[in-house]
Amino acid sequence: MYAIIADGGRQYRVEKGTEFKLDRLGQEQGGKIVLDDVLLVADGDNVKVGAPKVAGASVEVEVLEEIKDKKLIAFTYRRRKANSKRKRGHRQRHTLVKVTNIKA
Repeated sequence: MYAIIADGGRQYRVEKGTEFKLDRLGQEQGGKIVLDDVLLVADGDNVKVGAPKVAGASVEVEVLEEIKDKKLIAFTYRRRKANSKRKRGHRQRHTLVKVTNIKA
């Protein structure tokens, strides 16, 4: 059984036991979260497609930890111009979650 869920403008294909990163949720480690934006639920040949969401479907996840993504460097400059450089770094924060149950 798998489901396709939407969160933070992205879509994820998840099964029971799947670990994946969401945008930072600010939850305690070990906390439970219910995600209601389920777009599709499939169990073998039985497929339910929502318009836009599947009614009554939800995915329960457990928060494993808060993590930081790798560092990205944003470097801009204007050629042939003096003192026209800018270098900035950014590390996106994520919440690592694990799917514990899928309710259709």
